[in-house]
Amino acid sequence: MQIVHAPHVTVRPDWLAQRVEPVLAPELAIVDAHHHLWDRQTGRYLAEEFGADVGCGHRVVSTVYVQARSMMRAHGPDAMKPVGEVEFANGIAAMFASGAYGPARCCSAIVGGADLTLGAELDAVLESMSQVSGGRLRGIRNPLAWHENPEVTSSPVTPPRDRMRNPAFRQGVRALARFGLSLDAWVYHTQLDELYELAKASPDVTVVIDHFGGPLGAGPYVGRRDEVIAQWRQSLARLASLPNTRMKLGGAGLTVFGFDFATRDLPPSSEELAAAWRPYFDICIELFGVNRCMFESNFPVDKGMFSYGVLWNAFKRLASAMSADEKSALFSGTAASTYRLEISGDNA
Repeated sequence: MQIVHAPHVTVRPDWLAQRVEPVLAPELAIVDAHHHLWDRQTGRYLAEEFGADVGCGHRVVSTVYVQARSMMRAHGPDAMKPVGEVEFANGIAAMFASGAYGPARCCSAIVGGADLTLGAELDAVLESMSQVSGGRLRGIRNPLAWHENPEVTSSPVTPPRDRMRNPAFRQGVRALARFGLSLDAWVYHTQLDELYELAKASPDVTVVIDHFGGPLGAGPYVGRRDEVIAQWRQSLARLASLPNTRMKLGGAGLTVFGFDFATRDLPPSSEELAAAWRPYFDICIELFGVNRCMFESNFPVDKGMFSYGVLWNAFKRLASAMSADEKSALFSGTAASTYRLEISGDNA
């Protein structure tokens, strides 16, 4: 794999502090279906930092930790190094389960990063991940987002161009079914047809599409949003026809979406965010329905664009016309069913 500089917007706490909003619908239970944690040269975002965001006033009851190459093992076989990330996420989950960081049960589900091209070695890796996960391992994600234009970059890792067509990778995806694991997939709209073929060939595996399915607005797609949305919708409709697919609504703070909120004097309001994301939200709901869609923060990646509190206010504005049952599905139910989370009692 080629390692490049992470194309994430720098988090500026003083800038974010200029936009504080009252929490909308504070009683609504939330499962944050996608976030990361790390300690890197670009900054630290661990239990204390995430706990502060989660504790901003929205009723976050549980979260899903997703692969980010954090705390990989420094020693041992390369295939086993990602086991360290699952072990790390489980440790963070235990910290939150203690109640010391508030009532939220963060990292209740873990999406790890086992290399799905390993072939015969994969079972041993998945078994090790399961053993160190405290029963929290729910899925696997491998880097998939690829584009020929260097201006379209959203990760420090660039995968091989044809990974989704790789027979070994496809075999690895199908193997997830034996372990009861889902596949998280972050791809651009230009790759959705490849993802369709992969999901179709793996009917026993739930394929979770990250970040609205990646409608691009950077590089060669600047100023072509209507054209992109038309192409994205057509490809997304094919994916939605497969019953084993799910959609995560969020991630639009990534620079590849092409929004310029981080360049403004003031952070965006929840009204501005909701207006910008409305086309994506409406189309995803139309194609997948609320029972196959879930909201995600994608923090801390998206934190360079907006705060956690404003983000969830924006999601609540997007869903304001929904019924109580529909809101429950979008904010907690779909994520809970997809990642097999218990949302009951004092965290319901």
